[in-house]
This record gives sequence, structure tokens and C-alpha cells, in this order.
Amino acid sequence: MITRRDSAGYTFEWARRVADVDQAQWDAMAIPLDTPLLEWDWLYLMEESGSIAPKNGWLPNHLVVRRGEELVAVAPLYIKGHSAGEFVFDHAWADVAGQLDIPYYPKLVGMSPVTPAVGYRFLVAPGEDEHRITQLMMREIDKFCRHHGVSGCSFLFVDPEWHPLAESFGFLGWKHQSYLWRNPGFSDFDDYLTRFNSNQRRNIKRERRALREDGVRLVPYAADDIPREFFSLIYRFYERTNDRYGPWGCKYLSEAFFKGLYDRYRHRLLFIAAYDTQSNGMPIGMSMLLWKGPRLYGRYWGSFDEVRYLHFNTCFYDPIEWAIENGIQEFDPGAGSPHKLRRGFEATSNFSLHRFFDRRLDKIFKTYIDDINRLEQEQIDSLNQMLPFAQRD
Repeated sequence: MITRRDSAGYTFEWARRVADVDQAQWDAMAIPLDTPLLEWDWLYLMEESGSIAPKNGWLPNHLVVRRGEELVAVAPLYIKGHSAGEFVFDHAWADVAGQLDIPYYPKLVGMSPVTPAVGYRFLVAPGEDEHRITQLMMREIDKFCRHHGVSGCSFLFVDPEWHPLAESFGFLGWKHQSYLWRNPGFSDFDDYLTRFNSNQRRNIKRERRALREDGVRLVPYAADDIPREFFSLIYRFYERTNDRYGPWGCKYLSEAFFKGLYDRYRHRLLFIAAYDTQSNGMPIGMSMLLWKGPRLYGRYWGSFDEVRYLHFNTCFYDPIEWAIENGIQEFDPGAGSPHKLRRGFEATSNFSLHRFFDRRLDKIFKTYIDDINRLEQEQIDSLNQMLPFAQRD
């Protein structure tokens, strides 16, 4: 752990493990946030399981700020030797850097690893001057990057409320498209269906009915109701889903990560388990989602066999039904393709924030980013024209 003290009495440390930071003090800052993805247990399990580790191109390098023994701020950060697992596809910028003979790696990245869900920000203790603390942390990040030859720093899937503060310290926003389901107050699933045009209402009902006709039933399990054996099982489903896509898969997490969730994190989890008459009491397919307060996040899914419409039901329809019943206001289904539009997820924007330390690369980014963001917004608007809502009949 690298430590430096400044004239204002703050101590800045670069911690190589979440485990080096007291959990209670960390969570005092993380638990009040909307996102569950910056809480100590989630990040600890990623590191402790070996999923997020130097051997995989992720070197934890968390900026920790103290006043005496008191923890006043933390920035979860990682030194990266590649861009895999970020879901912000910056390969074009890496190509530009290569053409200019500018080293693009290593880079410093702030995010909840391998998790494309909005909510990243610095954690700051209640009662602290967030602007001042953030300013000091940004200066420390700049010093670290310049001293160690790090090409730049990026914050991915940032909290929209934190975005303006980070931009005020020299970071530029890059717009990306994602999906989001919003609940304006649906009374039940049938009420949700009324927003669709008649053709898509029939399609959704048919896709739900098909599972019943095939003898498959879905059961939700949340928090302490989730059986321990589901955590090894969801790893097998996760592994199988990613293996299907070969080099395009997104297999980053170990079985130890999933097993660790039972003891440390199941209070934030929802499983939708699929059973059929031949399953002998064990699910034939399953999805795993995160939830905190009024927000639900789709994460992983899989099945042993191909079952028609199982994916749509375990990942979209039944989570939406559970969300309505439990007062969830927003459901982020995760990264993916436009088939989500057909299930009522609207295209929306999220931002990553970037700062490059090479003047040439910085100038190119500043020159083109406004046009890139405008084109991305046009794509978002175009996707939303495809929403099969009733007002479009």
C-alpha cells in the first residue's frame, strides 16, 4: 500500500485489495448509494475469488483517503492491460493511439468490474465536502498516472448525479446506449401489457403460454429464500452460456465468486428458476439478478437445454412481474441486443468519462467526441422508434 500525506491533513493510500480497507467504514459510504455494485462484499468477492486479479489483466489500485484513522473517501480503481470486461468499447481510441505510436496500456479504470450497470462514483463519507475531496482525489489520480506512465483514466457507467462534478475536473463524457424498463405504477403484469400494441401483447402472451404448454414453471427466490445449491448451479449456467459464444463470450467470474455470494451477498439477489416435470427437483435453467431498493439489475442466466422462450421469460417477463409486485421502479436488463425493445425496455443513454495524458490523443478525443455523442443519440432515438407501444398503432 503506497501512502502519502498532504498539507491539509489527508492521507492518500493506493490499496491493492478491497480487503485492505475496513468493511464497515467502506459500506457506510456505499450502502446509502442507489447502486449495489460498489458495496464492499461485491467487490471483495470479485478479488478474493481470483476473478479480478493481475493474472486476468485487472490490478486493483483503489484510492483511499483518510483523516487520521477515519476513512473519508474511496475510489474503486483498476490498472488495466486490456479493455476486456469493461463493456465500453474503446478499441477505436486504442487504434488511434497505436497509429500515433502512443502506448494506450496500461490505463486506469474506475468501475464495478465486468458489470455494465450505471452507478460508478467516488465514495465520500457523509458530512464531508464532496467537491473538495473529489478535487484532491482527481489531483492524486493525475499525479499517479503521470508518475507511472499510465496513458489515461476512465470512469465507466457513471452515476448521472456525479457526472457533472467529475467533468468539472477535466474529464469528458462519451455517450453510450443501454436499455431500461421503467415502472410508472403498473398494478400487475396485465396492466404492463396494456402499454403494447395489440400484436405485441399477443406475442408476449404466446411466449409466456408456451412455457406452460411445455411443462415448464418458473419460481422466484429472493435473498434468504435462495437455496445454497443454486450458487454452484448458476455458475454452471453462466459457464455454459458463455461457452456457446466462444471467443465472443464474457466469461470473467469464477465458481468461487458465485459460491461466495451465498454467505456475503444473497440479500441483494433474485433468482428466477425454471423447473419441468423431468427436472427431479433441480432447475433446468435460471437467471440471477441484483436488486437494491427500487432498482433491479439483470446479470447472468443459462440453461442445460434449449427451451423455447425460456430466455425471455427468466430474464424479462418474470423479473418484470416480480418487479411490479415488489415496487421496483427501474429494471436494467444488462448489455445486449435490440430484442429488449420488443419486451418494453427503452433505449437510453449512459456515460463514461475519459482523460488522456498524451496531448495528441487528448486533442483528438476533444475534437471528435461531440460528433460521436450526437450520432449515438441519433441511434438511441432511432431504436426508440421501434418500441411496440400502443400509441404507435
